[in-house]
Amino acid sequence: MNTQLLDALTSIIKEKGISQEVLVEALEAALVSAYKRNFNQAQNVRVDFNTELGTIRVFARKEVVEEVYDPRLEISLEDAKKINPNYQVGDIVEIEVTPKDFGRIAVQTAKQVVTQRVREAERGVIYAEFIDREEDIMTGIVQRTDSKFIYVSLGKTEALLPVSEQMPNETYKPHDRIKVYITKVEKTTKGPQIFVSRTHPGLLKRLFELEVPEIYDGTVEIKSVAREAGDRSKISVHSDNPEVDPVGACVGPKGQRVQAIVNELKGEKIDIVRWSADPVEFVANALSPAKVLDVIVNEEEKATTVIVPDYQLSLAIGKRGQNARLAAKLTNWKIDIKSQTEAEALGIYPREQSALLDSTDAYMNNNEDEYDPAFDLFKNEIE
Repeated sequence: MNTQLLDALTSIIKEKGISQEVLVEALEAALVSAYKRNFNQAQNVRVDFNTELGTIRVFARKEVVEEVYDPRLEISLEDAKKINPNYQVGDIVEIEVTPKDFGRIAVQTAKQVVTQRVREAERGVIYAEFIDREEDIMTGIVQRTDSKFIYVSLGKTEALLPVSEQMPNETYKPHDRIKVYITKVEKTTKGPQIFVSRTHPGLLKRLFELEVPEIYDGTVEIKSVAREAGDRSKISVHSDNPEVDPVGACVGPKGQRVQAIVNELKGEKIDIVRWSADPVEFVANALSPAKVLDVIVNEEEKATTVIVPDYQLSLAIGKRGQNARLAAKLTNWKIDIKSQTEAEALGIYPREQSALLDSTDAYMNNNEDEYDPAFDLFKNEIE
């Protein structure tokens, strides 16, 4: 019977990838509890499971003392020396106490322990795999939905997509394939619990890494992301290589790269802007597609006042303030937008020195009644 147990353990170790030492250690600990429970024994015992012979032996462990108070835990020095003359006070004597029918109990206990250990090991493998994939993107298949979650199969386990992380412009049906962003992996008594998102800014970043080789290899870097999921997003990009256009790389030939991401996000509009260490330039870029005349920076309050042409004011602010709000998130600067007329009335525009003065003023003076459509590429989309 013990040989059969040994064969079963060996097979499980190979199939499930569980360490033999871990499994045997757990089995021995469980057999100690089984022995005490089934034979009403309170003494200290040790179980030895021989993995070569398949034998199981139980040993009572007793301390050598001068005077015995509890024979279940102690043995006199005189009796200990009868076993081995070298025993001294304080030594531990092991006496075999294996019951005759302990094999049957051992098999039952082993079955329970193996089942539990296999389950724990499988959960451990899943946890180890997914804890390394936090803040990463995966493709999953929608399994079912309820009032709180959408359950998404990620192969070995299911992930939870909470209502708060679902895009408002999407409906999810069983068997739909969707890309999700892993936000958190938790250990629970029922195994690892994986939470995913479709609204997290990290999803947009990872999608660009998948679609744009220059981002994946580090030639182009995504500096920041601002997102209102399902509606509009902005990302800022930068490249240390002067020969690489980071915005063009993200847009791709005929807009194919960014369009693939827009399709994955069910039509979410995406503005790609050039990052700059100069807050004047960065804030002006972030308000794209609006044309910016000047940016006044308050370093202490980390705030900016942006002046735009009168006809660009609504475009700069955006529908329900969205363009300005996303630009502020993207740059991490407060942005107060004023029209040219208002700025002139306040005496803050034009300034003698402005980072945007030369090119902007020359353009505006020569084109009072018209503007370059390139600056208003997405006006129709916003309005």
